[in-house]
Amino acid sequence: IPCLHPRLIPSGMKGLQVLALPPQKGPHHVGCTDVMVGHTQRGLFLRLFYPCVPRAGAERPLWIPRSEYSSGLARMSPCCCGALLSVAFGSCRVPVSWNGPFKPCSRGYPLVIFSHGLGAFRTLYSSVCSELASWGFAVAALEHRDRSASVTYFCPSEAGKEEWIPYQRVPHGQKEFYFRNKQVHQRARECVEALRLFKDISRGKSVPNVLHRDFDLSVLKGGIDVTKVTVMGHSFGGVTAVLALVKEPSFRCAVALDAWMFPLENVLYPEVPKPVLFINTEKFQTPENVAKMKRLSSRNSQTKIITILGSVHQSQTDFTFLRGKLLGRILGARGTLDPHKGLDITSQAALAFLQRHLNLEEEFDQWDELLEGIGDSVVPEAPFCRSNL
Repeated sequence: IPCLHPRLIPSGMKGLQVLALPPQKGPHHVGCTDVMVGHTQRGLFLRLFYPCVPRAGAERPLWIPRSEYSSGLARMSPCCCGALLSVAFGSCRVPVSWNGPFKPCSRGYPLVIFSHGLGAFRTLYSSVCSELASWGFAVAALEHRDRSASVTYFCPSEAGKEEWIPYQRVPHGQKEFYFRNKQVHQRARECVEALRLFKDISRGKSVPNVLHRDFDLSVLKGGIDVTKVTVMGHSFGGVTAVLALVKEPSFRCAVALDAWMFPLENVLYPEVPKPVLFINTEKFQTPENVAKMKRLSSRNSQTKIITILGSVHQSQTDFTFLRGKLLGRILGARGTLDPHKGLDITSQAALAFLQRHLNLEEEFDQWDELLEGIGDSVVPEAPFCRSNL
């Protein structure tokens, strides 16, 4: 795989829109806002996607919200990722309305808590999060503080000051399982804390120490149904979602995108009480990883495992929508399946599963066959090809 040093980027590419996130297909326009709660590393940071009232000339948020995130990715993958994102920074935007007016809903929108993968952050799953929001969900995409994000930050009480938290590799001499297991438990606790935040808001409780006040959280009161809540995530976030089911009874199910099951201790598998939808890609999973998923499906007939053919691990992130075949190949972000079709399968399967387990009165059951692995480019269980693990 060739390196893409900044000086090797064609001059015609610099400053261009190298990412093309697709418009949402649901009936709702989508807004988003950032929410940071607390002045310490133990606080919460998330991006909320939600149905909004359309308005002319609405600002679209940057895909990479700060240059520090590009730098963080560059430190993790210095051969190409950082250079590409440096090009993209300042130009690539998400097709949603920044701080758009929340669209009232008398019965409340179901809530999805979303957990990112290893080395990612809150905005890198904007395509799937905004797609779910367009179908009538509030989606809270967390930015974890366990040092698994490429970088993140918090704001101490001093006005204007920021403290950045860099990604941490497994310390020398420490076994990876113990390091990642500690992280996944912190991540799952943060998912639970996010749910508690929205429960407080729904009760009209004042939330102290909220930063990013351009969006008034009180407008969400009565607009989110905190009795219909799921947890979702990709890779490290997928296993985080599974563990969150153990920690919080209010989560009624989980959707795990290409879950990396390694960090979860074996004794917890019998404790997973609710159904899980595992949506795997073709090139990532191993027999050992899938065997752990099957431990859950053998205990709960409502737990499903499907695989999207022609997909790779990054197919379930925004990176798959980078323009041009060269960029996709350099990042390993694109399989042979059209990325728009991959997003359709992922979102439609998730919607069908959520209708079933959140008792929604929608028409998402039109995609029920996907849950059995029936359809174009999807199969049941997990056929093993060459894994990238």
